[in-house]
Amino acid sequence: MLNLEDDVDVVAEAATGDEAVAMAVKHGVDVAVLDLQMPGLDGTAVAEQLATRLPGCRCIIVTSHGRPGHLKRALAAGVRGFLPKTTSAATLAAVVRTVHAGGRHVDPQLAAEAITAGDSPLTPRESDVLELAATGAPIDEIAQRASLSPGTVRNYLSNAMTKLDAANRHDAVAIARRMGWI
Repeated sequence: MLNLEDDVDVVAEAATGDEAVAMAVKHGVDVAVLDLQMPGLDGTAVAEQLATRLPGCRCIIVTSHGRPGHLKRALAAGVRGFLPKTTSAATLAAVVRTVHAGGRHVDPQLAAEAITAGDSPLTPRESDVLELAATGAPIDEIAQRASLSPGTVRNYLSNAMTKLDAANRHDAVAIARRMGWI
């Protein structure tokens, strides 16, 4: 749809995050429109890499996962636009123009949800361990992958469950994912 705009040129498309970085760098793009959930690097990780490898490139993320934690991480990575995938083509084109001109645009509903949700109560290490637990791995495997002792993993999971008022680690994972904290 962006190709139909007179003042917007789509110079490349990519199927994965790694490919998005390579194509953006190769073509020296001004604005990268990224999906939050891509194979390989996600949209936020692509934006982080582009900030280093192509500093003049501004990034917009479109997503069907507009959770507060995702928005906050994207903004921290330097993303200039954040929109739901349900955004109309006309709105997306307007946001591309705004971001290209140096402005920002965050979907108002997503912004309001992020403000009311607050920050994650989890420490970075609790988030890491909880994310490893999301695979359903046993404690010993999580410990090995995180380079921790099984007892330390149990402590991190227990702390996360308490902070999230979760019945068990699976419930804690679900809550943290719903909020975009992992």
